[in-house]
Amino acid sequence: MTLFPVAAASEIPVGTRKVVEVEGRSIGIYNVHGEYFAIHNYCPHQGAELCRGPVCGTTLESGVYEFIYGRDQEIVRCPWHGWEFDLKTGKSLFSDKVRARKYPVQITDGQVCVVIGQ
Repeated sequence: MTLFPVAAASEIPVGTRKVVEVEGRSIGIYNVHGEYFAIHNYCPHQGAELCRGPVCGTTLESGVYEFIYGRDQEIVRCPWHGWEFDLKTGKSLFSDKVRARKYPVQITDGQVCVVIGQ
């Protein structure tokens, strides 16, 4: 397990992201409601730069003709075909078998660090 400092925490305010290169991998670092998450900048569908997609929420389970919006700023949508992924887990919203790779993140001395090799 190796920690790679990628940015000062202040460089990634709430609701923003920063794409960084770590060990030849493009990784998106997201500040979601004050917590930091990291996912691989690669959509498993057709290889789009996933982190170029919009960060949004989604509709929640609800009754017929009822649409409830939730999970604001917790979902990234692929810019090519709209596939949606949970920023906290990397899981797709449509299949348990599809996911974007996620990386653990630690804050150390005010630095956002990505953990590789865990």
